[in-house]
Amino acid sequence: MSKDRIAFQGEPGANSHEACRDYFSELEPVACATFEDAFEAVKSGECRLGMIPVENSLAGRVADVHHLLPASGLKIVGERFKPIGFFLMANPGVKLEDVQVVQSMPIALGQCRKVLRKLKVRLEPFGDTAGAAKALAEHPDPHRAAIAPALAAELYGLNVLQRHVEDEHTNTTRFLVMTAEPNPPPPPFTDTCVTSFVFKVRNVPAALYKALGGFATNGVNMTKLESYMENGSFTATLFYAEVDGRPEDRDLALALEELSFFCERLEVLGVYPADPFRRRAG
Repeated sequence: MSKDRIAFQGEPGANSHEACRDYFSELEPVACATFEDAFEAVKSGECRLGMIPVENSLAGRVADVHHLLPASGLKIVGERFKPIGFFLMANPGVKLEDVQVVQSMPIALGQCRKVLRKLKVRLEPFGDTAGAAKALAEHPDPHRAAIAPALAAELYGLNVLQRHVEDEHTNTTRFLVMTAEPNPPPPPFTDTCVTSFVFKVRNVPAALYKALGGFATNGVNMTKLESYMENGSFTATLFYAEVDGRPEDRDLALALEELSFFCERLEVLGVYPADPFRRRAG
């Protein structure tokens, strides 16, 4: 059953659903209400993979995901960058000049501010972009529209009034591809790779400075370092990091070895090919 399914969080028609369809068209997308549900669908074997958004070029990191990753028991086997496009949609027969209220996720409304100001409409926050489109389809309103991905209009029978209403056309979301395999096959050696890991430094002066020194002295490029509180404590800080390379590479192996001297915990979450988008964007 799991061999042909991929889990995502959100309603059908969400950006995550589009990402599943764009990058894993051979797999059946499975909508999950929460990130925890999506992780569990993969962990239980219901789905082979999970498509999880972790950060957006405008909104920053996706809340809770990095906190959930270490406890999920899943491994990262890939990354995908997806340009985000928002479409203004309404029930069939509704014209743009009829619209008085636009509903969508607050982040989406904020990212379409210029168009919405020109339309002089009232904004109504909704929990999910695709959910806003679904609700409009279920409760037709001649004076209401929704902002959602194009797939939502297709799924729910809505008409697109305006395409690409987002303010910034460089808006991009990064997704991680997750698997329940404890030891997934390593990427081909021809691929440029990224290694993701979490660590918790020992409670000693300058521990973080000393822990990260090995990456500098060994010439390892650290592309991401984020901290967050663990278990609601203001003293236990966990760090999520990403670096170029593989743990088997001599320079990275030395850097991770030095890091381990100053850590209470060090766990590699995945080694995976770098998406070609990185080179194009760079």
